[in-house]
Amino acid sequence: MDRPVPAHTSSMKTTAYIQETGKNFFKCGIAGWCLEVIFTSAESVMLHDWRLIGRTSLLMFPIYGMGALLAPIGRGVDRWLHTDPAEQLRPADRILRHGMLYMVLIFVVEYFAGSWLRSRGICPWDYTGRHSNINGLIRLDFAPLWFGAGLLFETIAGGKPELPARQTAGKRRLLRGKSPGD
Repeated sequence: MDRPVPAHTSSMKTTAYIQETGKNFFKCGIAGWCLEVIFTSAESVMLHDWRLIGRTSLLMFPIYGMGALLAPIGRGVDRWLHTDPAEQLRPADRILRHGMLYMVLIFVVEYFAGSWLRSRGICPWDYTGRHSNINGLIRLDFAPLWFGAGLLFETIAGGKPELPARQTAGKRRLLRGKSPGD
């Protein structure tokens, strides 16, 4: 016999989800800061500055923290595109899909956050005069970096995919509502 589910269970799940997202926000913010310091230190090597001084801004923390939203967005896109439970996405396809999606989302956030910060005179980056920049706010040559950073943020935020068990042809037919003899 089924027992009734307490009414507060839904709000408990919501509270737990918000708490977990908050933790992931801090994890992604800190990871983003660290990546930026490492990246700017590496840039100093190209300028023959062997002090390896890296830089970031406090303003970057919430921008990088938004990386915590990438994993839920990726899962939502997966659910939206795959309605047939028998149809499984190969891991390489999932990485490509999520990496491209996250790269585009990061570019969008970088552009709009940069525009907003620039309008207030506090934008910590300016790519004007750099190769493949758009309005000095984003650099298209950073696409591979954002592809990888998005997948890293997904992993940090617990977005590791559950790898599906292999299905036999018989199981696939049963999932589609056909008997094994069809």
